Amino acid sequence: MTDLELPGMLHVTLVRSPYAHARLVRLDTQAATGVPGVRAVVGSGDLTGCDPYFGPAFRDRPILAIDVVRYEGEPVVAVVADDEGAAAEAAALVDVAYEELPAVTTLEEALAPGAPLVHTAEPLAGHFADLSTLRAKPGTNICHQFDFERGRGAAAFADAHLILEDTYTFPRVQHYSMEPHAAVAAWNEAGELTVWASTQNPYSVRVELAKMFDVPLGRIRIVVPLLGGGFGGKTYAKLEPIVGALARMTGRPVRLALSAEEAFRTVRRCDARVRARLGFTREGLLLAAECDADFDVGAYADIGPRIIQKGTYTATGPYRVPHVRLHSNAVYTNTTPGGAFRGFGVPQLAWAIESVLDEAARRLDHDPVELRRQNLLAHGEEFAPGDAPIDGKFEESLNRAAHAIRWTQGAAADRGRGVAMMLKASIGPTVSEAIVRLHADASATVLASAVEMGQGARTVMAQIAAEVLAIPVGRVFVATPDTAVTPYDQTTSSSRSTTMTGRAVQEAAADVRDQLLHVASGRLGVPAARLRLEDGAVVGASERLAYPDVLEERFGMGGGELIGRGVVAPGRSAAPLGGSTPFWEMAVGAAEIVVDEETGAITVEKYVSVADVGRCINPLQCEAQDEGAVLQGLGHTLLEEMLYERGQLLNANLVDYRVPRAEDLPRVLECRFVENADGAGPFGAKGAGEGSLVPVAPAVGNALSRLTGVRLRELPLTPERVWRALRARRAGP
Repeated sequence: MTDLELPGMLHVTLVRSPYAHARLVRLDTQAATGVPGVRAVVGSGDLTGCDPYFGPAFRDRPILAIDVVRYEGEPVVAVVADDEGAAAEAAALVDVAYEELPAVTTLEEALAPGAPLVHTAEPLAGHFADLSTLRAKPGTNICHQFDFERGRGAAAFADAHLILEDTYTFPRVQHYSMEPHAAVAAWNEAGELTVWASTQNPYSVRVELAKMFDVPLGRIRIVVPLLGGGFGGKTYAKLEPIVGALARMTGRPVRLALSAEEAFRTVRRCDARVRARLGFTREGLLLAAECDADFDVGAYADIGPRIIQKGTYTATGPYRVPHVRLHSNAVYTNTTPGGAFRGFGVPQLAWAIESVLDEAARRLDHDPVELRRQNLLAHGEEFAPGDAPIDGKFEESLNRAAHAIRWTQGAAADRGRGVAMMLKASIGPTVSEAIVRLHADASATVLASAVEMGQGARTVMAQIAAEVLAIPVGRVFVATPDTAVTPYDQTTSSSRSTTMTGRAVQEAAADVRDQLLHVASGRLGVPAARLRLEDGAVVGASERLAYPDVLEERFGMGGGELIGRGVVAPGRSAAPLGGSTPFWEMAVGAAEIVVDEETGAITVEKYVSVADVGRCINPLQCEAQDEGAVLQGLGHTLLEEMLYERGQLLNANLVDYRVPRAEDLPRVLECRFVENADGAGPFGAKGAGEGSLVPVAPAVGNALSRLTGVRLRELPLTPERVWRALRARRAGP
């Protein structure tokens, strides 16, 4: 995206707030407008002809700050110039006067009685039907609450033999994609807007922009070049609204490309505080679970309300719990807005639940693996009334992980072992469409809107079509997502692309296959049921008809093409969140660690990840996704945390904010896959790539506790935190 050039294109630099919370008093742009090459210096008051607010859950985020800034780094002024140098020079000359206001930058501050409010008015709802029940708490910083209960809820704890309760915290972390956010926008004379964007869901962005500019969906075109990483940070509108507005204002194409530092001030993962309470029978069976979670969504809601719903809904993980009471809050703070990040709310909750589960095993004198095993949901068992049954075999995954780290062989004196599990519901209801075109030369084009961002979506879609049509994968071309060309797809997130978009591609290719068999049947005089596809030809018992000949038979000439369509739309259901889970993502993590007691440094010697993927369509890609997920999980487990002081983000750079490097990989990293072909996707595949990130933190934390007797409840497990805990342990009560 950052090397995309259009004739006459202008460049944008943003002037950002230095305060976490302040009133805009005065804006002086006179000096900036005098810089040669500057075409416009724009504040919120200059934006006309569009709705100045956007957001998928609440339309609470302004294109440029209106009257008040709500976090350090919020865009206040946009400078548009012929080149980046002129834009940057002019931006430095913009004079903004602020009146600083009290800020809340932590959950504790935001939820305190009488806390300063991040938003004083209730914003309008966004465009997602499953968030139609948004419930803000007036007079507080809580923008949404989610509740789920089954059985007797909290009342069932009265029958428990053992009750354990504890609170765990999860840090703010940033996605740090190799390619920062970027977007280019251009309007034409017909009033049509084209945006080239680094986005994971072009169709949602199209809806947002159509609403903002009050134009039909067909007049908005979103094109997505190859992305250099996403991980959820490029879901929903981010830069597209501002470049669309500026391009309309200037009448020229406009580009905005962020730096890595600016990405830290655009989106992050929601930090969380989770109070988990579990009740067990004397035999170790889970009887009741209670969870109260506060998620910090930052200054604007983004998709935070959906995160707390999806994450909290599966807080009990892969375990059979008859009595459940779950509650979560989405909380505004004066910090970078929190949005989607690999795992979508599940890592925050699994960190707490899986840690408390290990503590319960210790108190009950049970083996942690065995305690989990006896509480696992079975294949085909109902997770919640109205939702899809469990489509995997948890025990098989757990057994493989335990065997891989020699769990039953005892731990060496200098080594700790820990396990953790996870369960995640993919997004529902969900829709994917695909088109497959078979050309006259027996090559094919796949039209689908799954975004390629390094995970291998294009390769997998080509493989699926090639397999169904019996042609070499090199003969299949997969088009770039383009809402004017490729059909609807809900999003490239929630580990759904291979399962849902891939199934739509499979159905579209099968549609073409059926047409081939029908035409060849008439030509060969053989029933279609007795024909098959093989090496680019329709084959019967004694005759063979190449695809070009089949198409010539159909069209009477050496032209034309067969077009197939696939649609995957499970629809709404009685499931608690409005749509049945299309598939369950599940994974197990097992860690072996050593600790330097002099420094507190944790070294992960071995990590084994076991993911139930149904079927590995591309084993190398599955392994690469799993390895990346584990390493990313080690980031928030051991290293990563966005730090604020008096409202200022201190480490918005890759010197002070430390992401994992190759040297941080475990000495032994094994990624294993359960393949029972029991998924809803093509050839029995299920989603993968997110799940393996989730167990990393609790597996390492559990290993630390077993090795040292120290139970830490705050991530990351930095050397200083571990060292202080070890020193406190030695000091005694």
